[in-house]
Amino acid sequence: MASAARTTGVVYERRRPEKTTLYEIVRDNVETLYGAIDDGAIAVRIPKHAKKELEAYLDCGLLCRGFARLRCERCEESRLVAFSCKGRGFCPSCLGRRMCSTAANLIEDVLPEVAHRP
Repeated sequence: MASAARTTGVVYERRRPEKTTLYEIVRDNVETLYGAIDDGAIAVRIPKHAKKELEAYLDCGLLCRGFARLRCERCEESRLVAFSCKGRGFCPSCLGRRMCSTAANLIEDVLPEVAHRP
């Protein structure tokens, strides 16, 4: 890693979703929300797919919820990489990755190489 950092100037730093305000709010209040809905205090219905997104978000990027160990064959350094939720509707990290991937696909494979309207 040190040699890679010297040549590229980039140092990997694991994101820590558990330290974000959004994560803390969801973690601290999701069960209260579910309880209020079950009790009838809030007259809304959360679809199953939305519940799955919220619960997957709480597991996204946490080493304790699963990880892969990656090792560089050249320098023998290893690193733990936490699994992501790959969500499509709530997780800011996974949505950002999907947005970048979609934009790259549009530019490289879909849109013709002509002047586009700014």
